[in-house]
Amino acid sequence: MRTEEIQIRDPFVVTVPEEGRYYLFGSTDSNIWGKGTGFDMYTGRDLQTWEGPVPVFRPEPGFFAERNFWAPEVHLYRGRYYILATFRREDNNLLGTAVLAGDSLAGPYRLHSSGPVTPEGWCCLDGTLFIDEEGLPWMVFCHEWQQVTDGEICAVRLTEDLRAATGEPALLFRASEAGWPTPYRSERFPGKDNYVTDGPFLYRAASGALLMLWASFIGNTYALGVSRSASGSVLGPWEHEEEALFKSDGGHGMLFRTLDGRLMLTVHSPNKTPHERPYFLEVEERDGYVRLLGEKGV
Repeated sequence: MRTEEIQIRDPFVVTVPEEGRYYLFGSTDSNIWGKGTGFDMYTGRDLQTWEGPVPVFRPEPGFFAERNFWAPEVHLYRGRYYILATFRREDNNLLGTAVLAGDSLAGPYRLHSSGPVTPEGWCCLDGTLFIDEEGLPWMVFCHEWQQVTDGEICAVRLTEDLRAATGEPALLFRASEAGWPTPYRSERFPGKDNYVTDGPFLYRAASGALLMLWASFIGNTYALGVSRSASGSVLGPWEHEEEALFKSDGGHGMLFRTLDGRLMLTVHSPNKTPHERPYFLEVEERDGYVRLLGEKGV
């Protein structure tokens, strides 16, 4: 398959130099707004042609969710592979991020946490794993705008086995605190200044700066911005770029290195089902932030 043939949201790329290969994960159900099937994976050598899809996760009987299988992020941690992914719980109809585990990058992955590790009673999504300077795991996630109006990005410590959260979540910032998002107009919530937070991803730059990519909306068009921790710690305080990094109806991005060492941003675009496709853009680190090297994708 070619890149333009792959329907995917929330793309996440793992580069394996020893194999000369990229592994592409993401929200792969044809209708991610409905009943969930699982997560699939694609593999390729040039970010243009891919083999797959290959199933890497299918829920076992009794799984806690049936709908909205979203945003799998794959991380190697202490010798095993873990996926942090969002699911809509059946018992309370709230979104939450759970942890899956597998013995190989290609899976299969099975439920590792007892359910969502995000707070009980919160509607949360898009958890991402961050390992701090002491080697301790955190999850950074979104407290959804539909519950709080002004979407939040929060952080919580995880147990070292990644099975549960430990302690109370810390509020890092709200969407309206950044200069680039505008209120999201929704027919479900008319007359409100809703601000969206989506898809945080943390990246330690070569300069030592701790950056966060996250998505929101500009004039109801999906976009991606960058924030930077003033302290270099996950707890911030977080300072925000005034202008979005990507404004062309795409977002939920992450950064990865190509096989030849270039820094690459991937997003899905456009932000409309079933037309979402993975999109790859070369970026560079500059002045403690990342900058696009051009609008042309790989």
